Amino acid sequence: MGQAGMAEAAVRYLRSGKALSVEALPRPELRCVREDERAPVDQGEFRRVLGNFASGVTVITAPGTPPAGFACQSFSSLSLDPPLVAFMVGRTSTTWPRIAHAGVFCVNVLSADQGELCRAFAVSGADKFTGVPHAPAPATGSPRLDGTLAWIDCTIHAVHTGGDHLIVVGRVEALGTGEAADGPLVFHRGRFGRLES
Repeated sequence: MGQAGMAEAAVRYLRSGKALSVEALPRPELRCVREDERAPVDQGEFRRVLGNFASGVTVITAPGTPPAGFACQSFSSLSLDPPLVAFMVGRTSTTWPRIAHAGVFCVNVLSADQGELCRAFAVSGADKFTGVPHAPAPATGSPRLDGTLAWIDCTIHAVHTGGDHLIVVGRVEALGTGEAADGPLVFHRGRFGRLES
């Protein structure tokens, strides 16, 4: 049974009412670290250790004049039923308010040869779409970048707080694979790489 089959079986099981009910744990008390307290984990060490987790790289785009977009490695699938995906964005992002205003976005999964494109979308304040071929995604009109491995066209479903980031949940309206055949762009320990097959 493949991953999709296992997910479908889990959904059927949960809908059948046979699943054990689980009581939610009490929410932990949330508070900010005071200035006279040491943060529980050094930020540099946090970044160094978590940099060992390799991730794919995407560009999140939204329609507008000009269109909005930023490089994002914190993207993941979230739910099969309904089809949901999620990405995280810093609260200080200047691009996020434009995406939130649009209410829609397209996730562009970058191919191994698109490292320079990723760098262009990682800068702040520039017109990131200059010279970048793209077409409107079918459901939302968000820019679908040429040469990507895949694209996921979404409407914003929910936004949750997560420390200094926001967790954005998107409902998938359309999706597809691109023409790239080079494999995914991978980010690991501060560097781009590619998967060897």
